Amino acid sequence: MSALLAEKFGVARAKADLIADAVMKSASKYSLPPSVLLAIITVESRFREKARGANGATGLMQVVPSSHRQLVKGKDLTEPTVNIDTGSAILHGYVDSAGGDVESGLRSYGGRNYVAKVSNQAKLFEANLVDAPITPEATTASSTPTDSAGDSNVPPLVVGSPVSIDIH
Repeated sequence: MSALLAEKFGVARAKADLIADAVMKSASKYSLPPSVLLAIITVESRFREKARGANGATGLMQVVPSSHRQLVKGKDLTEPTVNIDTGSAILHGYVDSAGGDVESGLRSYGGRNYVAKVSNQAKLFEANLVDAPITPEATTASSTPTDSAGDSNVPPLVVGSPVSIDIH
């Protein structure tokens, strides 16, 4: 994963190692696919830890302090590990509130068009991370794959999915 971040996004190797480690820890801790977390970082900040956006959005995952005061109180959101853990906790909360539906959680995190953007980036990461180590905690199996129309040949994006994602 570190090599991919360095090669494809020009992230310095030490920073790539730090981000990769934080993504894997947060993915395991919050039962989220690492490819989704990497996709969010790509869409939100292009791996710039000091990125600033609308509404005071800060850091790699563009956490909005005014929307999550209790969760971010006293934290340096420009520090990659803090930002990734905080952003992952926020996403996990949205996913949990949506009954485990990651697509709905992503919609809450970033809006309507956000799901497609993150999905497209996540697919690129999946294709390049096939051999990435996955912790046992991040490999919880999902139920029979179906999409919103009941099509059983489309795998869902489920909390606990390893690296696989297909959002429609």
